[in-house]
Amino acid sequence: MTDLLYDDVEEALRDSVRALLTTHAPWQRTLTRVDGGEPYDPVLWARLVGDLGVAGLAVPEEYGGAGAGFREVAVVLEELGRAVAAVPFLGSAVVATRALLSCGDAELLGRLATGRCAVALAVPFATVPGARPAPVAVAGGPVLSGTVAGVADALPVDVLLVPAGDGLYAVDARGPGVRMTPVVSLDATRPLAHIGFAAAPARRVAAGATATRAVTDALTAGAALLASEQVGVAQRCLDLTVAHVRTRHQFGRPVGSFQAVKHRLADVWVEVSQARAVARHAADCLATGDPDTALAASLAQAYCGTVAVTAAEACVQLHGGIGFTWEHPAHLFLKRARSTAVAFGTADRHRAVLAGLVDLPAPAPDAPRP
Repeated sequence: MTDLLYDDVEEALRDSVRALLTTHAPWQRTLTRVDGGEPYDPVLWARLVGDLGVAGLAVPEEYGGAGAGFREVAVVLEELGRAVAAVPFLGSAVVATRALLSCGDAELLGRLATGRCAVALAVPFATVPGARPAPVAVAGGPVLSGTVAGVADALPVDVLLVPAGDGLYAVDARGPGVRMTPVVSLDATRPLAHIGFAAAPARRVAAGATATRAVTDALTAGAALLASEQVGVAQRCLDLTVAHVRTRHQFGRPVGSFQAVKHRLADVWVEVSQARAVARHAADCLATGDPDTALAASLAQAYCGTVAVTAAEACVQLHGGIGFTWEHPAHLFLKRARSTAVAFGTADRHRAVLAGLVDLPAPAPDAPRP
């Protein structure tokens, strides 16, 4: 059995990412950017790419990447979730990278790995792995026409990977015929965009079964590794809440000394610990090419998103009045947790997927819960 504990390399990577984020991405800066209508932080992204090489972490060395595995990528995602960092790491370094690895596009992988461009897969953020995205029409040239709604991490990228017809196409995100419309979304640190294509010039990256597999692999990787980000959010919420109830006094004693508070935080701790095990399993399956990767990804999304929401709600509520204010970071974590709970499919959708993977009939959509 694979050891799911963090090894020395992963811990060193965690320390480096956390140190950079602590210095350059405190929550106060994130809140200021959200207030100013500039959710993405290009300076932070440039530092992560330039100083730590996170853009090409999962890209093999022959393409100019670091040649690390998806376990290391998962560690970075934990720290980005902990900081609610406004960077396109999930969309570019995870989802798009996995699609390009599946179809072997050396040119784009090389540019992505060295930080010369960021890439996003143009599918709705809520798309479940294995689902076929809404089709975009492709005509001779080739050129693309159509609309894709609710795409995450698309606004700051340079290249879009677009499933169209029976192929996968690369499109210049700033080129002619491409229009991005920002969408007001719950999580302002990861805004969505509607993307319109009007005879946009494209380059075919893959076709047929290769293209279909690339999109499926990309969405599966996103679902599997998003769980690590959710663990990072949940752990940070737990840490903030424990620190608060230790120092906040009521009736002459710390709030954390009351039994009801102790029990609630103990339950959150147990759930976060379990979520970390589930997320680590999903990341390890992805890193090793385990045939159960799809099952592990659905298991992770069936559990970890709910845990992140539970931890974030406890953070807001146990901070008392201050937890409901805009000036406190609790709402940033709650919004990130809520938005990721529907990304790549809801928990219910993944439970239905799990039922199918183990040959159990899924419950009817209108069936009452037990």
